[in-house]
Amino acid sequence: MMIVWIILGSLGGLIALILIIAALSKKNFAVERATVVNKPIAETFDFLSSLETQDRWSKWAQLDPQMKKSYIGTDKTVGFISKWESQHKQVGEGEQEIKKLVPNQRIETELRFMKPMKSIANAYFTLTEVDENQTRVAWGFTSKTPWPFNAFMLFFNMENAVGKDFEEGLANMKRMIEA
Repeated sequence: MMIVWIILGSLGGLIALILIIAALSKKNFAVERATVVNKPIAETFDFLSSLETQDRWSKWAQLDPQMKKSYIGTDKTVGFISKWESQHKQVGEGEQEIKKLVPNQRIETELRFMKPMKSIANAYFTLTEVDENQTRVAWGFTSKTPWPFNAFMLFFNMENAVGKDFEEGLANMKRMIEA
């Protein structure tokens, strides 16, 4: 009987420790990467505002060429939705909606992931004119991990994990837009 109490006490202590860590851990995170493309800002904005075009250079779209895609609305307009379904564990199922377009400055989208885990993230592109033929493109996203799951973010570096994918996607985008 004493062993049962020791096991239950240890388990309770572990759960309490995780909940305390979660209470003290960050819930919000952000990742951003940038590059400079050799194209004017208006052309760069037009290219980036197309969710259908993103499928040609996005790291995640390239992970599964068999991914099922569907679209709702008019691309390059607020409210346009790009949906995806994939059996690939890194791609899963979800949708992306254009939420805000500020011509030649900013594109904001909302990512709604359904599988493998439900979550919502806000993605964006910010554009800055370097000169008349070059544009700095920053690509980033922000999200929130709900309590108590945020405790596990101490063991997972989102900056490193997603940052590499953003860098690869930006390199693909740069090659494509400059071609």
